[in-house]
Amino acid sequence: MVLEKQPQQPVAPAGPAPAGIRASDADRDRIADILREAMAEGRLTAEEHAERVDLVYRAKTVGELEPLVQDLPASGGTARQSSPAYGYGAEGAAGPAENLVAVFSSSTRRGRWRVGGRTNAFALFGSVEIDLTEALFGQRLTVVNATSIFGSVEIKVPENISLRGSGTGIFGNFEVDTLESADPEAPVVVVNGYSVFGNVEAKPKRGKLITNLHRQLRKHLGH
Repeated sequence: MVLEKQPQQPVAPAGPAPAGIRASDADRDRIADILREAMAEGRLTAEEHAERVDLVYRAKTVGELEPLVQDLPASGGTARQSSPAYGYGAEGAAGPAENLVAVFSSSTRRGRWRVGGRTNAFALFGSVEIDLTEALFGQRLTVVNATSIFGSVEIKVPENISLRGSGTGIFGNFEVDTLESADPEAPVVVVNGYSVFGNVEAKPKRGKLITNLHRQLRKHLGH
């Protein structure tokens, strides 16, 4: 029996992700890198850069990201792809959020621990302390949602990561000391939330640096 050979169908090249696709950490990092370079070249002011970066890390889909760089050239004529220099997982925000709650009490997270993609901190007539200075980041982006009502939430980070935030103080204080790491692959911590008659504060801890993170993470995971 002779089988007739069928002509092979050409394979269409992979194009950009459809606008409705959920944005990944790599998608957000690519856009953030273009914005960072545009500010360094003087195409964006520091205020414009901060506004766009805030929108980058709030974006849910690829379609929300692309308009943020539509008026900017890509690096070297093509968009840069982020590389896993620190051995991050593919989708860091996956999995359940860690919850730290203090109601007329205190809650603390410090020391050597692996940070998840999301952490929720809630203080009601109490205090929450999150110390990331010795933590191992399993992903590039870490989001902390902080709420303080007649209480306080304090977040400490290493000096050589990127720290961003967006929040409101209602008869209280919401303060994030913004950092922008010189290393484009450094972890990014975003603090969102609000305080009512309370305090939410995120700042670097002097003298604390992330060093050789890739080796630390691989050792922690037993690789």
